[in-house]
Amino acid sequence: MDTALVLRLAVEDKRSPDGDEVTNLLNQSKLVAKLTSDFVDHPLFVVFRLLGLSEIPFIQDLPYTKKLLSYVNENISTPQGFSCLGGVAELVPCYNALLLEAYCRFGLADSKEAKAALHWIKSYQLFERDCRTTWRYKGVCKHGGCLGKVPCYIGIGKTIRALITYSESVDYTDNAVEELIDKGITYMLRHNMYQRLSSGAPISAHITDIMMPQSYALSLTDLTYIAGKRKLTDKPECASLMKLINNKQISENQWKIDYRYTYRGYMGFESKIRASNWISNLFPLWLS
Repeated sequence: MDTALVLRLAVEDKRSPDGDEVTNLLNQSKLVAKLTSDFVDHPLFVVFRLLGLSEIPFIQDLPYTKKLLSYVNENISTPQGFSCLGGVAELVPCYNALLLEAYCRFGLADSKEAKAALHWIKSYQLFERDCRTTWRYKGVCKHGGCLGKVPCYIGIGKTIRALITYSESVDYTDNAVEELIDKGITYMLRHNMYQRLSSGAPISAHITDIMMPQSYALSLTDLTYIAGKRKLTDKPECASLMKLINNKQISENQWKIDYRYTYRGYMGFESKIRASNWISNLFPLWLS
């Protein structure tokens, strides 16, 4: 087991390793060494690399992580939220949510950058059909229609995941966030978490695939996180999802990576060949 996962499991179990132990585990991690081995001056490289780094606790103090966070603050963060596709006008829900979650994991939930992203969600994100956002820029009309008559399911799922992480990262209850989580989960449960209303088919590509770390694609990993963290597993609307998760096991409490996203900056944690240590440890914790 990579020592980065040892750190993650300690945090999931509400344990706090001391400073020397954290330093030693980060220094010993082959995964950390890989994630910090290169840099490309490109917004999406930085976003996808940060998503990987954010899965590892206490990594925000490494010089490499600080460099990437500075890049985001200077080039991707805007007063309205995170936009890696070309300024405020190109802000889209999924990337805004992805970076909000990453910032929360880095201990930056109360930073002005994260607060701007959260404010955008509270003000403009849709969690229901046949509604209209007051966001006036057109970037949300591209990429299949993020906030159209039928809002992008990926954007909803990623936003709910980010809000759940946010709620666990702050030491206070934000009632508006809790209301949005409930609203989004109600919408997702109506779809049995991953199925089209019209046909029962998977809503999007890779929504039934296991991946680690996350990318902009909504995956079974995301759905497991949402269902587990919010104690949805016994709900009738989650029966199909739980059956899918169980059927994906290659042996008891053992799962493999199904899909490895390919883009500059993204680095899959493990291969698809054998059981994933990350997933096989995290899924049972989330679902317990």
